[in-house]
Amino acid sequence: MSKTSVNARLAMIQAFSEFMDNGSQSATVIFYEGTQPAGPAVAADSNNALVTLTFPEPCIKDVTATYVELHPTDTANVIKSGTASWARIYNGAGEVAADLTVGTDISLANTNLVVGGTLSTTSIKLRP
Repeated sequence: MSKTSVNARLAMIQAFSEFMDNGSQSATVIFYEGTQPAGPAVAADSNNALVTLTFPEPCIKDVTATYVELHPTDTANVIKSGTASWARIYNGAGEVAADLTVGTDISLANTNLVVGGTLSTTSIKLRP
């Protein structure tokens, strides 16, 4: 198994963050309920979407020796009540950038979202 240095992993995360800014729109993260698809190539069920958050451009706030921090997202209205179990990040061109498991890859203060409520992220730090 190959292993990369922390600096190499940080460079990969920075490149990922720059990929998020590709396209004419802003990058977004959509939180879903239900079962996460097997991978980013599998379409998400739009009926399971709970809320869509938008990143500012550029989305990178800071690059440190141990992480890349993204700017906070906007505050968005929850469009459907449910328990957020996973999230998908799309770049500004609408391409899937990553799938994240809520509770493992990304944390929310409350995973039970209620229609008409709001959600935003204040801190997203990508660590190698």
